[in-house]
Amino acid sequence: MSSNPVFLNDDLSRRHLMMQVARSCLGVSLLAPALEQALAADTAKPATRKTYGSKPRAKHLIYLFMGGAMSQLDTFDPKPKSKVQGETKPVQTKIAGVQFGEYLPELAKQADRLAVIRSMNTSTADHNAARYLTSTSFKPIATTQHPGLGSWIHKFLGRIHKELPVAVQVGGGVGPGYLGAQYAPVPVGDPALGLQNTKSPAYLTNESFDKRMQLSSTFDSGFRARAKNNRKVNGYDDLYRDAIGLLRSEDLKAFDINAEPEDQKAAYGTSRFGRGCLLARRLVEQGVRYVEVSLGSWDHHYELWDKLPAMCADLDKVVSQLLTDLNSRGLLKDTLVVIGTEFGRKPEINQNTGRDHHPAAYSCVMAGGPIKGGQVWGKSDENAFRVDSDGVTPEEFNATIAAAMGIPHDEEIHSPDGRPFTLGNHAKPVEKLFA
Repeated sequence: MSSNPVFLNDDLSRRHLMMQVARSCLGVSLLAPALEQALAADTAKPATRKTYGSKPRAKHLIYLFMGGAMSQLDTFDPKPKSKVQGETKPVQTKIAGVQFGEYLPELAKQADRLAVIRSMNTSTADHNAARYLTSTSFKPIATTQHPGLGSWIHKFLGRIHKELPVAVQVGGGVGPGYLGAQYAPVPVGDPALGLQNTKSPAYLTNESFDKRMQLSSTFDSGFRARAKNNRKVNGYDDLYRDAIGLLRSEDLKAFDINAEPEDQKAAYGTSRFGRGCLLARRLVEQGVRYVEVSLGSWDHHYELWDKLPAMCADLDKVVSQLLTDLNSRGLLKDTLVVIGTEFGRKPEINQNTGRDHHPAAYSCVMAGGPIKGGQVWGKSDENAFRVDSDGVTPEEFNATIAAAMGIPHDEEIHSPDGRPFTLGNHAKPVEKLFA
C-alpha cells in the first residue's frame, strides 16, 4: 500500500490512516475529534521570537466567546433615552456615568476591572464569516486556512507547563490553519467530563504501548522517507508526543473540575459555560496559556426578552466569579480575560420581538493583564446603530490582544506558500486601553 503514489498524495486517505493508527494500533483515542482537522493542516516554519515593549504582559488568555452575536443595547451599551432600547432597563456601574443592562448587575459592580469597548465594528453580518474574522483577523478564502488565536499564542509564546497543552478550546473554535497539527488546541466537549478516553485498558501497559509506537514507526518508515519534506507530515510526531506526554502526566487532573471544593463548583453553577470557566481557571492556574470558552446562542431574532435574562444571568454570575477568583489567587495581573462576539444586534426591534444582525456597532470587553480597568473606549451613536468615535475593528482588537500578551503585532510569519501574515492583519493595537 505504501508504494502506491496515489495513496501517498491522497490527503483524505492519509488522514484516515493516521486516525486508524491512533485509535486501533496505538490503543488511544485522546484528541481524536481534533485530529481530523489538525492532521490536514500545514506546518509553517517557526518565527524568531522577539520581545514587545517594556511593560508587563499577560501570560495567559481566557477568551469567552458569545456565539450568535450578543446585543450591545441589552448588555454593555444601553441607551435608556432611545426608543429602540426595548424592555431592558439600565443599571449603574462602578464607573461614574456608565451603565450596563439590568441583567448584568454583578459585572456592573466589577466595572472598575473592565475595559468596555463600545465602538467595535465589522463589515460582515454572516455568522460563520464573522466568527472566522474575529478569531483569525482574516476573511475566509478558499486557498488559505488561517490559524485562530490559540494557535498564534502557541507559536509565539510556547508552553509554560512541559506536559499540559498550550491551548484548550471548550465548546469549539477555529483550528491551527496553516500553522499545522502541532499547534492545534486541545478540544473539550463537556467541561464536566474533562478529557475523555484518557485511561488505557488494563492490558495496555506503558511498555506495551511503547512497543506499539515503535511498531507503528517501523510501518511508517517508507511513507516518511517519501514525505520527509512534506509540511503536512512534519507536525504529526510532535502532536503524538504531546498527547502521550499528557496521558502520562500527573497534572492531567487539572482537567477534572470535580476535584474542586463544593462551594467553588456551586459558585460557578451547573451550566456548561460555568463549568467551562471553572475549568479555564484551573487550567490557567496550572500553566495553560490559552483557554477559549463558548456561550451561545445569542442569535435572538425571536422573543429576545424571554431568552436574554437567563443567558445574561449565566454570563454575569460566571464571569464575575471568574474575575474574583483570578484576582484572589493573584492570577488576574497575569491573565487577560476577553468577552468577545462576532457582531451586534440591530437596534430596531423586529416584528418577532427580537433584534436582527448588525455589524456596524457592537461591544466587547477586556480585563486583567496590562489592561486598564474602569474605562469605556469608543462611543456608539444615540441608538447604538453606528460608531460615533474611536472605532475598533476585529483586526485592531486582536492586535491589542497580541500586544497585551507580548506578541509583536506587526511580526510576520509565512504560510507554506510564502504569503506573509500578522496576528492582527497589519492593524495596530489600541494603546490607550493599557494601564
